[in-house]
Amino acid sequence: MTADLDRYLAAALAAADAAGPLIRRWFRGSPVADLKPDQSPVTAADRDAETAMRDTLIRLCPECGILGEEFGAHRPEARLRWVLDPIDGTRAFITGRPTFGTLVALLDGDTPWLGIIDQPVTSERWIGVAGRATVFSGPLGGRVGTRVCADLARAELSATSPDMFGADLTRFRRLAGQVRRNSWGGDCYAYGLLALGQIDVIVECDLKPWDWAALLPVIAGAGGVLTDWFGNPPRLDGDGRVIAVGDSSLLPAVIEALN
Repeated sequence: MTADLDRYLAAALAAADAAGPLIRRWFRGSPVADLKPDQSPVTAADRDAETAMRDTLIRLCPECGILGEEFGAHRPEARLRWVLDPIDGTRAFITGRPTFGTLVALLDGDTPWLGIIDQPVTSERWIGVAGRATVFSGPLGGRVGTRVCADLARAELSATSPDMFGADLTRFRRLAGQVRRNSWGGDCYAYGLLALGQIDVIVECDLKPWDWAALLPVIAGAGGVLTDWFGNPPRLDGDGRVIAVGDSSLLPAVIEALN
């Protein structure tokens, strides 16, 4: 696997490049949003982008499986699997906010080996590969490296929406009462900002594998940690509760506040 990482990274970048023009074509063009069975929105941009990503990866890496948010599994028996979210943050996309992103991850078994967060409108891209420092490019500024912040009272906390917490909202509010500030919104883009040292803690619920798999290598390569709510590595069959911290010394205090 290690010897082939550069080949797989090139394929992942090609998949993100294939999705970008299709997403930009629909951005702020009032795309029609349908509702999936779980009541989450989906647009033609989601479907078109995932189709392009899948076609690219099947052509370049036919030995790999694929798990995509919109079109499910291809070759689910394969040990190496791509995990795709064409637009992580469809609500932001629908409302014209560039705080969504395209996520591409490669898993060896259940372990994410590489991950890409791509923002096709702002031309920002985060690349995480196991054992390597995260690479960031974009015109808006920022440098890779999480922020030193060992005191929860000084931390910037973020989560996409209070709606995701359900019965856990009280637990989240207990944590939010101990930090400097809490901000809402961001989806995967917030995790990119954590990797740039702009955010210290992200706590979320109800994440699917395609929501977090690409984030883990990006966060780790920037100096941070991504776990479940008990400090364990997130699992594909987990409950979808995720913590990301830029400074690992914050993790015990976050876990204590939540549990």
